[in-house]
Amino acid sequence: MHKVFIDGREGTTGLQIYERLAGRDDIDLIVLPEEKRKDTAARRECLNAADISFLCLPDAAAKEAVSLIEDPEAKVIDASTAHRTAEGWVYGLPELSAERRERIATAKRVANPGCHATGFISLVAPLVSGGILPADYPLVAHSVTGYSGGGKKMIAEYEAEVRDKALDSPRQYGLTLSHKHLPEMQRQCGLVHAPAFQPIVADFYCGMCVSVPLYRSMLAKNYGVDDIRSYFAEYYASQNFIKVAQKEELPAYLPANALAGTNLLEIYVGGNDDMVLLCSLFDNLGKGASGAAVQNMNIMLGLDERTSLL
Repeated sequence: MHKVFIDGREGTTGLQIYERLAGRDDIDLIVLPEEKRKDTAARRECLNAADISFLCLPDAAAKEAVSLIEDPEAKVIDASTAHRTAEGWVYGLPELSAERRERIATAKRVANPGCHATGFISLVAPLVSGGILPADYPLVAHSVTGYSGGGKKMIAEYEAEVRDKALDSPRQYGLTLSHKHLPEMQRQCGLVHAPAFQPIVADFYCGMCVSVPLYRSMLAKNYGVDDIRSYFAEYYASQNFIKVAQKEELPAYLPANALAGTNLLEIYVGGNDDMVLLCSLFDNLGKGASGAAVQNMNIMLGLDERTSLL
């Protein structure tokens, strides 16, 4: 029986992790009483009693939580942005390579990827590592997300009985082009420059579609739409949670909420003779957050990564 503690269980990600683990008979969930969830001594005790802890906290609180851990064997999965580019932490996207999966399996410290970053990296990193996309390509990326990614405050705003009419429309944000996921996106893909990243939040609860357009003439290899699709299909062939849609499966529309409630990520490759359009479709709360965290936990504990995940 593995002892598991979720520090920050009350937030959106923490609650989803709890719900995914609550019914398992191989997990002993350590639960703090509500009145002690901000009690440092109580949290320290739980963090050191657990075999593995999830940190679903603001960055500063996540760093504090790590400092409270004294047991050298205690494992941590941090869902915040605090450690995604930190030395000594393994970035928790096992599908990137067999070597990455092995590092996660033996790690004590794993940084769970950001939701937008997951979609972007799954599209760009394989092309850079395969010498298809130059590391200095001037990348642009768009991401449409459900409002659950904004946390409890944004959820309450969207679900209020009386609300601002502006919420009826998709809303561009990150207008300074300095989104908090950019450092991990650049680092994990080995890019010379950060992409021009444009996130958009819309009036649906969960789901995400990240798109990256490319000019064929600027690629390092003369790959067309079918070549890139085939490359992705081979790259992700052995993965449980990343699938590549075939040419005949390319729809007229890609609904960003199509994979809500799952830990799946689907890749679509479209375009024409001059341009290629890469799209990743997934649940921002699933493969983009809590589902990925549970997947990483399963790997770190030597379990089937699919346990309690759809």
